[in-house]
Amino acid sequence: MKRAKNKKSNKPIVLGISGVVVVAALAGGYFAYSSWQKNQELSKAEKSAKSFLNYFSKQEFDQFPKLLNEATVKKSGYDNAKVVEKYQTVFSGIQAEGIKSKEVKVTQEKEGEYTFTYKLDMTTPLGNLKDLAYKTTIKKEGESYKIEWAPNLIFPEMAGQDKISIGIDTATRGEIVDRNGEGLAVNQTFDQVGIDPGKLGEGQEKTNNIKAFSDQFKVPVDEIEQKLDQDWVKAGDFVPITISFDSVTTLPQGAASQDATVRYYPLKEAGAQLVGYVGTITAEDIEKDPSLSSSGTIGKVGLEQTFDKQLRGQDGGNITITDEQGNAKSILQKVDKKDGEKIQLTIDKNVQSQAYDIFVNRPGSAVIMDPQQGDLLAAASSPSFDPNKMTHGISQADYDAYANNENLPFTARFATGYAPGSTFKTITGGIGLDAGTLKPDEEIAINGLKWQKDASWGDYYVTRVKEASPVNLRTALVNSDNIYFAEQTLRMGEDTFRKGLGKFIFGEKLDLAIPMNPAQISNEKTFNSDILLADTGYGQGQLLITPIQQAAMYTVFQNEGKLVYPKIELNKETKTKENVISSNAANTIVTDLLGSVEDETGYVHNMYNPDFSLAAKTGTAEIKDKQDTVGKENSFLLAMDRSHNKFSAMIMVEDSRKNDTATNISKPLIDYLETNLK
Repeated sequence: MKRAKNKKSNKPIVLGISGVVVVAALAGGYFAYSSWQKNQELSKAEKSAKSFLNYFSKQEFDQFPKLLNEATVKKSGYDNAKVVEKYQTVFSGIQAEGIKSKEVKVTQEKEGEYTFTYKLDMTTPLGNLKDLAYKTTIKKEGESYKIEWAPNLIFPEMAGQDKISIGIDTATRGEIVDRNGEGLAVNQTFDQVGIDPGKLGEGQEKTNNIKAFSDQFKVPVDEIEQKLDQDWVKAGDFVPITISFDSVTTLPQGAASQDATVRYYPLKEAGAQLVGYVGTITAEDIEKDPSLSSSGTIGKVGLEQTFDKQLRGQDGGNITITDEQGNAKSILQKVDKKDGEKIQLTIDKNVQSQAYDIFVNRPGSAVIMDPQQGDLLAAASSPSFDPNKMTHGISQADYDAYANNENLPFTARFATGYAPGSTFKTITGGIGLDAGTLKPDEEIAINGLKWQKDASWGDYYVTRVKEASPVNLRTALVNSDNIYFAEQTLRMGEDTFRKGLGKFIFGEKLDLAIPMNPAQISNEKTFNSDILLADTGYGQGQLLITPIQQAAMYTVFQNEGKLVYPKIELNKETKTKENVISSNAANTIVTDLLGSVEDETGYVHNMYNPDFSLAAKTGTAEIKDKQDTVGKENSFLLAMDRSHNKFSAMIMVEDSRKNDTATNISKPLIDYLETNLK
């Protein structure tokens, strides 16, 4: 009987538990749905916030009204059109760029109402304006989520009909000067020539006057008309068209001029790739460096770019919130003006001009260096371009002429890697002397104009230009004998040769304000063949060395085996590397190189001066696809002052069969250096 009672009493308990489970399931579903709905609402509020900030960053202020609570706009004394106009006036007036939001938060306060906080960063002509903190409310209106608006969403401390005023005290860009204080990049006053559209006349008269302006100042008619068609232009305005670097004495009808201080490059083409030029700051520039102001100029290439931060300085001024009457309420941004620094180079302006002038538009470069101090006296590249045109508005026709020039005038050839050719035999010789594998007085029998180590080289031969036998170090240098140096390199072997080369500057990134790739011995860490080893010994193979790097390496021959690093900043300390080769090896090589100039049969005898001691080595690097074909030749000349060790010159001409050799064009420059350097 008890068991029967127990069974009966259990039934209601089971039913009761089932009921609890049903209720819990319903409650769980309700709360899950409620949480989902809450998240959906929050997501929609966040979408409004994101859209607002996205339009803000793009300064698409005309999109704001659809996101704003109209009642709060009216309460602030505005309507939608006035809100848009206010934003456009303020942010164009302060020349804001790069507006970015951060620390964005949307949090629910109660049903249908959310707190919206964020910070903004932007750049103005005074630099980076950061961490502007904003707070407002987003409310649900039907199916939309609207942002409550007040003037403090323009800037946090604004209210009512407050305005923004900006005053700029423009910093003066620092100048770049040569070793003697002569200007290379200067701020100079010239005539800015423009047009008053109200004085051009109408119809054919206007057309004729624009054409007369175009002809006199070499500005295409379509570019003039484009500037006259700008929205702000009206009769009586001065519309600047171009800078005249020549004195303006007469002007066509409708034209006018006013003084303008501009960046000017006195060397023009002679220093273009080295000194560089400036241009207007762009959005891309600000993206790379948010600290930039939203207006002004920045170094685009060359030393103007490398030293831009020091040269540019910092504009001063302030951005102020004022009331409707113009009384200052608070300062948004205040910066003290700081003028740019002057940069003094090791370059000698006159040497730079002389170095450029020898090329007469041939493709090539000239590097002149003080081998004792490391001072770069010149780094010229040809052909070139006028940096004044690049800075002050180059015409499309002029730019296309540069861009389509097959000889690449924008290329800085003094910082471009080349196979150095036979000038490199001096280094091979120095390493061989120190290794003891090359004996300077040993005479080696070499017959014919081509040679190979053995039959394993197949159809590959090392060739030379002048037949002579026997050959020693001096005759090999004077005659530039490829076969002699190929044999000597194989004799010393790859390990010894590479160890010697490792004492120079191969693989090093130079501490120099001129960008270039490190000098290269070969594509791989080993030569992989005796042919490549032999070719490298006389300056070809896979060697890649810029003319500046070559000039630095060859300083060992004027410094008893010590290498002097190049420098271009006058106040920088001279850096050296001791015992790259022995003093005995250095002196032996450089003494033998006197013969290239002094011997009547020497390749550089055209530069012989009985009152001056000059050591020289010519070089030719041939670039061709296969053996027994005619390739493109690059011609090099290494010339070293042995009277006072005041200069070394590394001169290169590309495609010398077409453009003449470095030796043939360089005499005026060498004569100038011998006569004028003290």
